[in-house]
Amino acid sequence: MTNLLLCDDQALIRFGLRRMVEADPALSVVGEVGDGEDAVREAHRLRPDLVLMDIRMPVLDGIEATRRIVRARPATKVLILTTFGLDEYVYEALRAGASGFMLKDAPPEEILAAIRIVAAGDALIAPAVTRAVIEEFVRREPQPPLPQPIALAELTPREREVLELLARGRSNAEICQQLVVTEATAKTHVARIFQKLDLRDRIQAVIYAYESGIVSPGSG
Repeated sequence: MTNLLLCDDQALIRFGLRRMVEADPALSVVGEVGDGEDAVREAHRLRPDLVLMDIRMPVLDGIEATRRIVRARPATKVLILTTFGLDEYVYEALRAGASGFMLKDAPPEEILAAIRIVAAGDALIAPAVTRAVIEEFVRREPQPPLPQPIALAELTPREREVLELLARGRSNAEICQQLVVTEATAKTHVARIFQKLDLRDRIQAVIYAYESGIVSPGSG
């Protein structure tokens, strides 16, 4: 059973989400809130497996609420529901620690599938799509290069190579083909990268690689 916390300032939206979620016997709604501050408090109290989070929320917006929830309890996943597409809200939500996002007007079966994917520990957005989002905002808001994090020194040359491929949107199968390694070996490299750099998923790995200067927009 996957326990969910619903966070949206519109009661009608929360009602619809609850009806949709509870139609799946493997999902359970343990609470619902109407603002970001309550979301943080209830996430701490209820310890849900997954939070469905609206971005535009009163008192405390969904991005900051996501940041606080993930920081306090990394095991809780956050799936952003938004009326907006690939924009700065989505980018900031991913940086805050969200594991993916869905549009509110997506078909119910797609939202349910997204809940299952994120609850299982996977990132919802394909790395290639994440890369496109990040590249767009790197271009819009150029930042001076930062010193590379010390943690990067812990990576082996092969792990750094795998991280670069992750940042370029390569799947595990593509990594296997390019590096001529088995799927098990590729998965092991990815897992070790996440552990050494304290990353939750492939989305965070892509963001980390861009922000640390390992890859740059348009490379690869």
